[in-house]
Amino acid sequence: MSDNARPLVVKIGGSTLGSADTSFQDLVTLQRQGRTPVVVHGGGPLITQWMQKQGLVPRFIRGLRVTDPPSLEIVVAVLTGLINKQLVGAITALGGEVVGLSGADGAILQAAIANEELGLVGEVVKVNPDPVVDLVERGYIPLIAPIGIRLPQTPGESCTLLNINGDTAAGHLALALGAERLVFLTDVEGVMDSERRVFPRLSVAGANALIAAGTAAGGMIPKLEACVKALERVPAARILDGRVPGALLRALGEGPEGTWVVA
Repeated sequence: MSDNARPLVVKIGGSTLGSADTSFQDLVTLQRQGRTPVVVHGGGPLITQWMQKQGLVPRFIRGLRVTDPPSLEIVVAVLTGLINKQLVGAITALGGEVVGLSGADGAILQAAIANEELGLVGEVVKVNPDPVVDLVERGYIPLIAPIGIRLPQTPGESCTLLNINGDTAAGHLALALGAERLVFLTDVEGVMDSERRVFPRLSVAGANALIAAGTAAGGMIPKLEACVKALERVPAARILDGRVPGALLRALGEGPEGTWVVA
């Protein structure tokens, strides 16, 4: 991919899906302007609802969902099926050119078991960006569900699907693509201190310090870790409230919204 076509990687959190925001319209606007958005979507709240319907109790460790085999079936079905195709329909209805897929397709997100305590949760070990680049170069917005694939380790072994945190997936994709920027649209105003004041700007050291001190907790941990990972190659990352109209377009400017994370 040429330097003047570096993509913008956007993570749309499951907590903002269905809210009255303009994220999808913003994506279509960017596409019409000749920008190249690559989107990773979440779906945690809906996954939790479906787990509860099946009598399963959701558990989280450091912001990551513990995923046993029955839970994985729900995660894959909800993320790659229900949510991904609903979002494809929503963006298409606004005039966008979009293709929905998962990180398992084309072995985009190759993963290993991250931690036995988390179960079937994947840690990204390699990214194959070629399918994403091909879609972008053909004028499509790739819309990616964060499901990874564990490739066979021994002859005769089958592949295993793994649940990958959406923030983590976005960070690795941004790094592999050499994105111009990584943007997290979430349901809070930005990264906050212990008194809930938003940090306008954080360094990598500052982000790591917030995690170590426990000031960053829950779902903010994988977001900051993803920012730190992506900044090995990406110039800047931004975390801001995706429920605000025009949030994604604002994320490309220099305004005060949210938190910048920079190397």
